[in-house]
Amino acid sequence: MPDKKKARKEIIRGYVLFAATLIVAAIILRIFPNRVSTAATTTWNYFLEMIMILPAVMVIMGLFSVFVSKELVVKYMGKASGIKGILLAIFFGMLPTGPLYVAFPLAVALRSKGASISNIVIFLSAWACIKLPQELVELQFLGVKFMAARLILTVIFVAIMGIFIEKVIEWTDKRRIGVSPEVEK
Repeated sequence: MPDKKKARKEIIRGYVLFAATLIVAAIILRIFPNRVSTAATTTWNYFLEMIMILPAVMVIMGLFSVFVSKELVVKYMGKASGIKGILLAIFFGMLPTGPLYVAFPLAVALRSKGASISNIVIFLSAWACIKLPQELVELQFLGVKFMAARLILTVIFVAIMGIFIEKVIEWTDKRRIGVSPEVEK
């Protein structure tokens, strides 16, 4: 029964967020009426892009859920995966060239299979700012020094950010349930 209540709360929360977004958009468009056609065109283009991309994402997620076991994800990208998990998250994040919103369902699938929060953050960050084709363009136009420096610094800071976010989430979860960090040690 509690699961049904939680699911219902999540659905209601989604509708409230959607309604709030529509209200804010209506207010902004009311303030800037000369932008209505631009906003409508942009919205339509994103909608069409999503309609074309999301079916492929759903197929990939289905294949992922069927062919990749939870044990495999936990072993290679779970909490105990260490540097191997970080490198795999970066590698898997830098391969695709699609928009970032495609990565979110994949991140949820990884999380449900047992990937650590840090590796999910690293995966999403790598998807957003480390792309193999982008690196080749940087190499061609900006040179090897620039590409290497940016890539190395991005990898370092993406890893630090992922680990930091995981620690913050763990800390806030402990505080929320009332376990002080001193008691746990």
